[in-house]
Amino acid sequence: MAADIGLSWLAAQCEDLEYLPVEELDCLVEQGPLAAVLRIAARSVTDLDSPAALQLGKDVQLLLRSPFPDETIRTLWLGATDDSFDPARDGVDARTWLQRIEGAWLAAERRADPAFVPPSAAPVTDKQLRRLVLQVIHLVAGDLTKAAEESIYPLPLPGLVPALERTVVEVCADLGYRLFLRAVKSYFVAIDKSTCDAFVALAKRFGHPESLVTVDMNCRD
Repeated sequence: MAADIGLSWLAAQCEDLEYLPVEELDCLVEQGPLAAVLRIAARSVTDLDSPAALQLGKDVQLLLRSPFPDETIRTLWLGATDDSFDPARDGVDARTWLQRIEGAWLAAERRADPAFVPPSAAPVTDKQLRRLVLQVIHLVAGDLTKAAEESIYPLPLPGLVPALERTVVEVCADLGYRLFLRAVKSYFVAIDKSTCDAFVALAKRFGHPESLVTVDMNCRD
């Protein structure tokens, strides 16, 4: 598993169904995606180190406070994960989905520490970093758009690249970049070494390790 944190970690867990713990996979089949994703969100508190787990609450808050319509949030989520975890399968809108995730995460944090107070979100809004993220998105925008919109399984997902770009500009450059990387991996978009190197260099600008990019990335030498 890559060195994902926060919401991109949650998306990665939901994308690799074969690696889900048996009880979570059973929950997905028997109770549906909402019940399963809440279990995974709670597990973040024990599976991740504290900063990475805290990032889940921060990421969710950033999207909840965003001006995005429900469909944009759903597109961001589906672009980074498996269709089996589509909120629509449970008849849940994307904001309610995020609110329930936040509740499960917060309850798990408070089981570990009853006095826990969620940290503020602190989005990355540096203009230069935003520009750099948009530049690397543009390197594969055509291929990612084609993969998302011409997909048979999961179903076609229009508007993914614009949703990612809006996240970078309007919400948080770091969150937008992490969700972008998850989408590139989820759709198995092939990238060459120079593009991979550019992805890694930018990840390091955000303080992330190389493995955030390289693990599960379809990088062609």
